[in-house]
Amino acid sequence: MSAYQHLALERREHITIVRFDRPACCNAVNHELLAEIEHCALAFREDAETRVVVFTGNGRHFCAGADLKELQRANEAPLVLRRRRQRMGERALHAILGMDQITIAAWNGGALGGGACLATAADFRIGASDCFIQYPEIDLGMNLMWQSLPLTIHLVGPTRAKRLVIGGERVHAETLLAWGLLETVVPAGEVVEQACAFARTYVDKSPIAAQMIKRSVNAITGALDRALMHMDADQNLFCLDTADQKAAARAYLDGTPPRFEGN
Repeated sequence: MSAYQHLALERREHITIVRFDRPACCNAVNHELLAEIEHCALAFREDAETRVVVFTGNGRHFCAGADLKELQRANEAPLVLRRRRQRMGERALHAILGMDQITIAAWNGGALGGGACLATAADFRIGASDCFIQYPEIDLGMNLMWQSLPLTIHLVGPTRAKRLVIGGERVHAETLLAWGLLETVVPAGEVVEQACAFARTYVDKSPIAAQMIKRSVNAITGALDRALMHMDADQNLFCLDTADQKAAARAYLDGTPPRFEGN
């Protein structure tokens, strides 16, 4: 498998650990990282040895979501290019969802925005005691992208999804466990090892049968997801052109609360 700039891979027999490797910025996603996630996930199609893939973040956090510095620069590009680039996260997410291997998020620290999308794309989530989720898009005047909203709804139901995505609530490990978003909560320093221990149950199962069953479950539960969410990237471009979003972005950079006028 290829060497990556922003991913670190470790093989343990039939388990491969994929680490997001931008710890200096809490593994915030930029275009390069998204492209590498997509490439890496698709490359597992040709990997007959790996039966379970564990995703985690190097450093304190799983993934802090979009790199806002890059987002500011991206808005300077021509609209035709911005529209194409807006779908990079969607492609990375669908590459993970389409993996034949069982996938586990070893969730350390924060999973914010796009990071939460990546965590919810896995088949299972093992949470460190310090893990939390938050969708900050609402306070930046933006919708949730990457065709990921259905994943949140499938996992926690519509009411709690609204609390997360519209309310922007920060929800911590024990509540995530009670909501069914996590399989278990483990000590913070043990999340990768515990995820690998959890993975061994699936390593020992028939990989042919497992991948067929996984694909069927995903097809049933997500049958309408892409059809319903096909416009979320364009909705985001619309949001980015509003006065509210521009004011919210300035407030974020200034460290002040956003004020929304509905414009």
